[in-house]
Amino acid sequence: MRVAILLYDRFTALDAVGPYEILCRLPGAEVVFTAERTGPVRNDAGSLTIVADASIDEIAAPDIVLVPGGPDTSGPSADGPVRDWLRAVDATSTWTTSVCTGSLILGAAGLLSGRRATSHWLALDLLPSFGAVPVSERVVTDGKYVTGAGVSAGIDMALTLAGKIAGDEVAQRIQLGAEYAPEPPYDAGRPDTAPAEIVDGIRAMSGRILQG
Repeated sequence: MRVAILLYDRFTALDAVGPYEILCRLPGAEVVFTAERTGPVRNDAGSLTIVADASIDEIAAPDIVLVPGGPDTSGPSADGPVRDWLRAVDATSTWTTSVCTGSLILGAAGLLSGRRATSHWLALDLLPSFGAVPVSERVVTDGKYVTGAGVSAGIDMALTLAGKIAGDEVAQRIQLGAEYAPEPPYDAGRPDTAPAEIVDGIRAMSGRILQG
């Protein structure tokens, strides 16, 4: 079972690495980081590099496609090789997935039309422009499409996927091995629970999330 995680300039690291830590532990899984070209790809902070060991031209028929998000998805969303690749591999994939604003990239490729999907809370209202039905939930499954909300939700998305593929017991073993039992010190992980001034500050800092 081949899992292809797409990388592109200024992707968000946890969107890719969080699901990787779960999916690479599935029995028989082969996870490959892929990009338009092989080599190092910088994250959105510019301080972390992940190496794409294969170009998208080399990854023809992955079983699982995973698209991380980032603060600017205009590059991979634009008409070009990445969008063409997503459409091609989606035609044969068993699962097509995303984390955070990665759902905007899937949407731009025309893969979420008429489907329920989620994204980072700042980007949910952009999904209808791609014909998708926005759902404010941490993980949303619609057929073979599994989308996760913002950043850390990628771990939940991957565990959900692991359970669907290998069964609940395997997924629970992976969860326990990762000791994934979140107990955050603040109840500020969602805009409806965070203090209003924090929400306003994040909105002001984030600016406009690009559709591409």
